[in-house]
Amino acid sequence: MNSTQPPGVRAGRTYLDLFLVSFLLLLFELACIRWFGSTVVFLTFFTNIILLATFLGMSVGCLAASSRRDWTRVVLPLFLFVTTLAVVLLWTRGQFGRVLVDVGSQGSPEQVYFGTEFVARDIGSFVVPIELLAAVFFVLIALVFTGVGQVMGRAFTAAPDRLVAYISNIAGSLAGIAAFAAASYLRTTPLFWFAIVGGIWIHFLPRRTTLQVGSLVAILLVMGVFGYNASVRAPFQRSLEYRMQLWSPYYKIHYIPAHGMIVTNNISHQQIVPVGEAPAYLLPHLLSRDAGRKPFEQVLIIGAGSGNDVATALANGAKHVDAVEIDPALYEIGRANHPDHPYQDPRVTVHIDDGRNFLGHTNRQYDLIVYALVDSLVLHSGYSSLRLESFLFTQQAFHDIAARLAPNGVFAGYNFYRQGWIVGRIGRMAEQAFGAPPVVMSLPYADRIGAAESQAHRMTFILASRDPALGGIRQQFQAKQSFWINSRPALNAAVNGYGTQPPNSGNAVTASWLRIAPAAVEIDRADRVPTDDWPFLYLRGRVIPALNLRNIALLAMLSLGFLYVMSPVRQIRINWQMLFLGAGFMLLETKGVVHMALLFGSTWIVNSIVFFAILVMILASNLFVLLVKPRNLWPYYALLVAAFAVNVFVPMSQFLALPGSAKVVVSCAVVFVPIFFAGIVFGALFRRSSQPDVDFGSNIAGAMAGGFAESLALVVGFNYLLIIALGFYLLSAFSGRPVRAHALPGTV
Repeated sequence: MNSTQPPGVRAGRTYLDLFLVSFLLLLFELACIRWFGSTVVFLTFFTNIILLATFLGMSVGCLAASSRRDWTRVVLPLFLFVTTLAVVLLWTRGQFGRVLVDVGSQGSPEQVYFGTEFVARDIGSFVVPIELLAAVFFVLIALVFTGVGQVMGRAFTAAPDRLVAYISNIAGSLAGIAAFAAASYLRTTPLFWFAIVGGIWIHFLPRRTTLQVGSLVAILLVMGVFGYNASVRAPFQRSLEYRMQLWSPYYKIHYIPAHGMIVTNNISHQQIVPVGEAPAYLLPHLLSRDAGRKPFEQVLIIGAGSGNDVATALANGAKHVDAVEIDPALYEIGRANHPDHPYQDPRVTVHIDDGRNFLGHTNRQYDLIVYALVDSLVLHSGYSSLRLESFLFTQQAFHDIAARLAPNGVFAGYNFYRQGWIVGRIGRMAEQAFGAPPVVMSLPYADRIGAAESQAHRMTFILASRDPALGGIRQQFQAKQSFWINSRPALNAAVNGYGTQPPNSGNAVTASWLRIAPAAVEIDRADRVPTDDWPFLYLRGRVIPALNLRNIALLAMLSLGFLYVMSPVRQIRINWQMLFLGAGFMLLETKGVVHMALLFGSTWIVNSIVFFAILVMILASNLFVLLVKPRNLWPYYALLVAAFAVNVFVPMSQFLALPGSAKVVVSCAVVFVPIFFAGIVFGALFRRSSQPDVDFGSNIAGAMAGGFAESLALVVGFNYLLIIALGFYLLSAFSGRPVRAHALPGTV
């Protein structure tokens, strides 16, 4: 920067640079979470690792702002290396089926991750633990973000007014979130995201060398070539197949027209099939019909996807179908390619929405509500362990289903639930909601489902209702033991039905007939079912799984080593007060995101709005500090504690019953008021900072600590996670001098 420029001009340039680098950081961070989560095998379930890596890099970069070592020069070459490595690993897995990735021993897991199962057929299979992949990409991504954090730290140091600098930082972050939300809405590709990131980053480079420019061009080539539709080799397949690639707000999606197969983030997700070719979809309708019930006329399908369940309901006499699908791209693929064209039928109303949110808002009564293979294969955000469908599988959600069913209505949930204890847990929630045990069936047939038995290759059907809605079906099973269905059933034929053997087959059971009968399900009555506060269907107990503990220990050691090697922390005293503030705020932010997802849906739009609103509240708190100039911070700590108490002792479910406008106002107040007071404390302390680079780096390091502490929600739930956050804030209150936050000479 030209030292001959007037001070006002230099200050303006500094604030502009802070705005730009903050915009760049948020956009870059969100783009990395999306891209690496969809490219590195199974990292889609651990995108918080990418988030923590970006925090580590930013923290170290800020701490190293005064260092003579320039990390900005290696950002683009390093990013080229790490993106190329991700693509090569994905290609290697597709080419060599013996390269397998183990995710927490899915044969007998503490926590289930759909799509990660494998069977090592022989000793020639090469198994890579997910922890190794996570560690490699954690370190490499942190290295990439170190240079970006260094630019931010230097801009903070150069800023004449710390608080105005922080306001510039927040404004840039707001713009970054808004830009990525717009990019998601417009279905742009990673080529577009990283082109913007690269273009802005070039602005901050002191010298634009051939290496820098060449690395940027190569990165864009990797993104462009990797993003085109192409004939590729699918994992574990020898033949080439054509795949159409597109990006939804949630997934990288490959659609394979030859097979009607949809693959999301490299995991097989669903397949488009005509009515009748997959008899499982017909089962609830055929069982009901042959028990003497009339067709289901009003149908709600949650997880409608590409339309198989919708087509089946229409073919079996539905007069109206509400099809709820969270991902617009999956719906559009089904609308364009399903051979039965269910979404063009005038009897169908499509809702692009979160299923739980729709259940809470609709006033309709349904004869049949279906959870249609509901498994998202993706986290709600990088800030929590929630999946998109987590709030569909809680006790409160099943009570919502019961409230939306007509007096004689039926709920049907089916999936490959992977483990017997998951089936038992869903059965318990259904029994508590409906007052009667559900009818549970397994395909292929099994007379018993043990809690510890793998169900990975079995589709389990759970039918629930208030008796006597299922009375006819129960009576038929009691009288005739089995229902038989042809593997290619004719919809209106009478050959499917109850009996002790397949119709017209004599005593021979042919391969074209499937036997269906209720299974006895082993249920652990001591097991606590998922709730809105603890929405972890796929976690066997209230524990932090060994996989998570290994990851936390590994990443913590890597972080400490990274801090020791990469930054001059041995000469800089960490600001513990700022660190504790960062840890507390991370947990406060996580609770806010989860709370709003429950109240307004787990959609990407709600997610973006919540993060945007949190930053707006931080901006408001800093403007308050700028105008009011608070010196005594104890009153704001007291107000923060009071706001925490309201959040802890008023459960989230209390807000669900409020009418629309009241729910918005009250829930936003409960979530965002503590953020406002926390922002005042941080802003007042940061305003008097003599080392803004160190203090901001310490705060980001604290956010990492909060990210590790978020795993405690698996044990205590999200409500009591705030008690841990409150503990961090109290530590911050007593680890510094918060009573009076005097301004530095020369500051506002």
